Amino acid sequence: MTRRSIIVVVLLLVVSVIALRAQDEQVLKPGPGITLPKPTYEQKPQYTKEAMAAGIQGTVMMSLVVRSDGTVGPVEVTRSLDKTYGLDESAVAAARQWRFEPGRKDGKPVTVEVTLELTFTLRDKKQ
Repeated sequence: MTRRSIIVVVLLLVVSVIALRAQDEQVLKPGPGITLPKPTYEQKPQYTKEAMAAGIQGTVMMSLVVRSDGTVGPVEVTRSLDKTYGLDESAVAAARQWRFEPGRKDGKPVTVEVTLELTFTLRDKKQ
């Protein structure tokens, strides 16, 4: 084999590997033929002192990517609860710590975008 042939073969292998990785990273939406990821570890979000003092309660809705290895990728707040006292950020930080049994397509683990809601509820001090 000539040096030029070796370079061409190496380039073809590199392109093949890149194409396979890009295919693995494709983010699928829930739908027919795709099983949803199942949580295996859930981290509760922490109240900030300021949000507790202000009496803020409610739900932060997020869109997140569950990778094919069960870890959490990008997280985006889709419905904010609190941009002032840090509850949105606390919810995102908690969501990033979650772990999942990955979603599947044709029996193989795939990357899936899902919705996650984390709720902040204050306890009644009388209890």
